[in-house]
Amino acid sequence: MTGTDAETIEDLPPSAKLVFKVLEYNGSLTQKQIVGESMLSARTVRYALERLERIDIVEEDIYFADARQNLYTLDEQAVVADGGPDEACCAE
Repeated sequence: MTGTDAETIEDLPPSAKLVFKVLEYNGSLTQKQIVGESMLSARTVRYALERLERIDIVEEDIYFADARQNLYTLDEQAVVADGGPDEACCAE
């Protein structure tokens, strides 16, 4: 890490980065849907989501279609503030 103890997307393991990209491309998904899209194991997805939640990149909400599951969504403001993908930064 650079001069601070704050973890960023760049500091995360590849599995967390993949889960981040899956959520970025597909929008809100349940853990089961993320497993299907990423082809990672359920345990790996759980760990990746924990890491993303720890740095406030992912928000967890109730999935109303099945209250036993949670719905995971990227926090767009946190992603831009963390230096994640931002369409405005790349426009010339």
